[in-house]
Amino acid sequence: MKKQIINECRISFPSLSVNESYARTVTAAFAAQCDPTVKEITEIKTAVSEAVTNAIVHGYRGCVGKVELLLRQYSGGLIYITVRDKGAGIADIEQAMTPLFTTASEEERSGLGFSVMSSFMDKVSVKSAPGKGTSVTMEKRISCRASAEELRREPAGQVS
Repeated sequence: MKKQIINECRISFPSLSVNESYARTVTAAFAAQCDPTVKEITEIKTAVSEAVTNAIVHGYRGCVGKVELLLRQYSGGLIYITVRDKGAGIADIEQAMTPLFTTASEEERSGLGFSVMSSFMDKVSVKSAPGKGTSVTMEKRISCRASAEELRREPAGQVS
């Protein structure tokens, strides 16, 4: 069965550390459509935080570029999140995804960003090319205590 897109959001922002919290908040608001548990929303926000921080710290080291955030909600409570930059890129993705590997040891980075993303999301995939940027796509199925159809049918301000 083909996945049906229910909703989509695309934003971009400068690769400034202050925008990491912005990306977390936008993602949490978007995912809230599925009525996730507190645990689910916390996991999604943390994974997005790691992906955006990687783009800012590693993608655009020493300069400011653009980070793109694409959010998609599919039927069945499936959320796709893509964080994309056009920065430095990753030469060896497998090495970059190894726990404790970092290219910013002088900044006391732990090298656990991809491990955190993988532990909180159902699937994480990375595409990258040196000098062309990196795209991190994550997916998570949310328990969806209320379906999107039910949420759209319920008039605002009414209690059932």
